Amino acid sequence: MSKSFQNPRGFDTEAFWTKTRRTLGKVPFLEDAVAAYYCALDPATPTRVRGVLLTALAYFVLPTDMVPDFILGFGFTDDATVLATAIGVVSGHIREPHRIAANQFLEKEMS
Repeated sequence: MSKSFQNPRGFDTEAFWTKTRRTLGKVPFLEDAVAAYYCALDPATPTRVRGVLLTALAYFVLPTDMVPDFILGFGFTDDATVLATAIGVVSGHIREPHRIAANQFLEKEMS
């Protein structure tokens, strides 16, 4: 992670990384979620954009949501929908450095 990324106050960073590691290879949107996380940590990202992304990522992390994650085939559909919508709204702010950091993290965790 770049020095320019700063952990947001009030967001459970540990829970995010725990869920991310637990879902490696199980959810197709994980690279986007990690890139969104790095975008939200970037001090150059506007506050409104950070709020949108952190809210969507918090939904991903929550142990209880509209469709429980353990339901085979459907468990992550609500998470994917929330994240895809949030990312779609602010996609112009998720830049190459965020995607590179996400790829580096995922490559390291998958090896």
